[in-house]
Amino acid sequence: MSGQFNEADWIWKDGEFIPWEDAEVHLLSLAVQFGSSVFEGIRCYATPEGPAIFRLDAHIRRLFDSCKIYRMEPGHSPEEIRVACRAAVRKNHLDECYIRPMVLRGYGAAGLNPVGSPVETYLPCWPWGEYLGEGALENGVDVCVSTWQRPRPNTFPVRAKAAGHYNNAQLIKMEAVENGYTEAIVVGPDGVVSEGGGQNVFLVRDGALVTPAMDGSALPGITRDAVITLAEDLEIEVREETVAREALYTADELFFTGTATEVTPIRSVDGITVGEGEPGPVTRELQERFMAVVRGEAPDPHGWRTVVEG
Repeated sequence: MSGQFNEADWIWKDGEFIPWEDAEVHLLSLAVQFGSSVFEGIRCYATPEGPAIFRLDAHIRRLFDSCKIYRMEPGHSPEEIRVACRAAVRKNHLDECYIRPMVLRGYGAAGLNPVGSPVETYLPCWPWGEYLGEGALENGVDVCVSTWQRPRPNTFPVRAKAAGHYNNAQLIKMEAVENGYTEAIVVGPDGVVSEGGGQNVFLVRDGALVTPAMDGSALPGITRDAVITLAEDLEIEVREETVAREALYTADELFFTGTATEVTPIRSVDGITVGEGEPGPVTRELQERFMAVVRGEAPDPHGWRTVVEG
């Protein structure tokens, strides 16, 4: 991983800190063989009160939901993982970072039945800037509609944030980049818009905010939920509905949401300019309110910030 991002010094593993380079998993672990692991991505922001983790409780709840769906017992309580997240930020002396709790099946079983494979929990964190590239938050990104699709409901559980699911997302991302785009938007098995390659998507049309309904093909994002809440606070109309592909081309504004992506404007889809080709007023208002809340520059009425030193 050296050279791909800014490594930290310490990783929390099952109750103790180990050096970054010592966090190793056996070749025949089920996590490596079959992608048998679940994870979360959580951002920590610098605020006037010190580093503060965004929506820690919601992320850890989803981590344990994913474990339950995949019948994995982490061996730690949600509160222990929440405490470990804060400890990892302190241990690595980070003001801002990305935290990735991971629960995986280790070395033991050789077949698909995981009985006999231990469940291990890791918690790395590291500095991470704009996920979709420098300037993406300010200027927006160019995207395509992927030729790959999201899976049909009841093929695998999309409400679990599991590593193996992201093979689909990797194909989507690689295809988009190969074709000169930053990211892609994906349709579900019924041909209507599902989400982005690794984030949720919103449209603005005539001042109203529209996002695809949770139809069993997309992960319900925690940042997605936050943006809906902020829109309601700002008295912006919000609708969750079926979104046809062509609605992307005629939207007044488009943007992605996600922990890594934050609130990133979309300036074109398949070479078709969105609106005026720059972030629109609704996108800007929501982005500015979101960043003000997470950075402690605005009140936190929904209790989303967890101060690390608190």
